Amino acid sequence: MRRKRNNWLTLPQLAGGADLALLATRLVVGAFLIYGVWDNIVSAERMAEFEKFLTIKGFAMPWLMARLSVYAQFLVGVAFIAGFATRWAGLVCAFNFIVALVMVDAPLGIRPAFPAAALVVIGLIFATIGAGRIAIDAMLSRR
Repeated sequence: MRRKRNNWLTLPQLAGGADLALLATRLVVGAFLIYGVWDNIVSAERMAEFEKFLTIKGFAMPWLMARLSVYAQFLVGVAFIAGFATRWAGLVCAFNFIVALVMVDAPLGIRPAFPAAALVVIGLIFATIGAGRIAIDAMLSRR
């Protein structure tokens, strides 16, 4: 009887869906990251706007930082979707959004800072636990 009660509280039967949950998270976050920077990649005008924004926020070398941030987010998005080099992508994601938090979002308060904070945490999760079994990383590690 006690064991059934603990199962009800801890729901161990859901653990079997962990790889699907990781896949869903990778797909959603990866698509979000790509969507968020795609306009900067295809439009020099939008990239210039982002560079101007970074200048206003006091970033060193805003021309370079704009491109590093945009292409880092794009490549992280692709890596998350594919489940390739996911731990490295997680580290890059966390670092990029820590910078965004410190330099841009934190002074605005918790609600505006939440998306960047969530992306730091998601990056750290992927950096520590990896992509799961439904990923290129898993296929490579089996070889």
